[in-house]
Amino acid sequence: MDTTVGNTLATQAFLARRWRRFALVMALFAAGVLVFLVLNVALGSVNIPLADTVKVIFGGTGSDDAYSQIIRNIRLPRALGALLGGGALAVSGLLLQVFFRNPIVGPFILGISSGASFMVAIALMGSYLVGATFVSPLTLSAAAFVGAIMVMVVVMAVASRVRDIITLLVIGLMTGYVASALSSFLIAFAQSENVHRFVIWTMGSFSGFRWDQVLVLAVAGAVLMAASFLMAKPLNAFLLGEDYAKSMGVNVRGFRYGVIFVSCALAALVTAFAGPVAFVGLAVPHLARLSLGTSDNRVLIPASILAGAMITSLCDLLARVLFAPVELPVSATTALFGAPMVIFFLVKGKTTI
Repeated sequence: MDTTVGNTLATQAFLARRWRRFALVMALFAAGVLVFLVLNVALGSVNIPLADTVKVIFGGTGSDDAYSQIIRNIRLPRALGALLGGGALAVSGLLLQVFFRNPIVGPFILGISSGASFMVAIALMGSYLVGATFVSPLTLSAAAFVGAIMVMVVVMAVASRVRDIITLLVIGLMTGYVASALSSFLIAFAQSENVHRFVIWTMGSFSGFRWDQVLVLAVAGAVLMAASFLMAKPLNAFLLGEDYAKSMGVNVRGFRYGVIFVSCALAALVTAFAGPVAFVGLAVPHLARLSLGTSDNRVLIPASILAGAMITSLCDLLARVLFAPVELPVSATTALFGAPMVIFFLVKGKTTI
């Protein structure tokens, strides 16, 4: 009797410590998101006082009307775009890592980035053939989204016929290579000006984000992230294998479609507006797992959203201020952050799902 009571008390103490750790990590991630949001808005070629920054962010008016205009029309949409995009990419990467049970899978591993790049290449290079001298950012965003969705449709069609997850992964990679090869053909016959613009787009950037883009990213991203959270329990079951997931009542076929659709749509949404942003979806889920010390996706999904938003916001800030007035591509700073982290996880053997 005493042993049973002792075991129960020990279990309760362990659960209490674990949830305190979860709460502390979540609070730190949330604080980091807020801090980098304010810094992203305050710092730049024009440094804005923190007091004015906080006032305008929360709906007030700054001491200088020029500050208010810079914040509302330029910096705040970009900062929010980086936060939302980072959270979306992190969740996309987490879903794919669990689905493939592979710790080094990212959201673009299925060829989404290459599909988006191919359609943007058509929009930029093809404009020369029809005599167009300008391609609007909206057209590029639409083209990127269409390209990413086209690849997603191909992968989902394959998923209906192929049961082996590794085979599906390889087919996604091959689809990406085909799209990259077609993009290279277009580049070979394009004008140098369009090639330059295409190369800049492929580097990824949250520069020029507009409020309508923020709205689309927020609404669509919220729906997709909510869908990912609803899949948290099936994801936990899937970690133990398809047979175990079936025994727990998971519709494996529908689950496969759901994971592929949500992860691809999240990555496509960000790519359409910001271009390919590397390593966030690959590295951030590992950071969340290591910080929380758990593989429970009910906790990892919200943690990945916060960590992805925080890290991407930090990387976007560094891209703007490190060599100002020259701005680095955001993928350069995310790669400098993500690549060493992934190498560290591989060397230390901490890449388990």
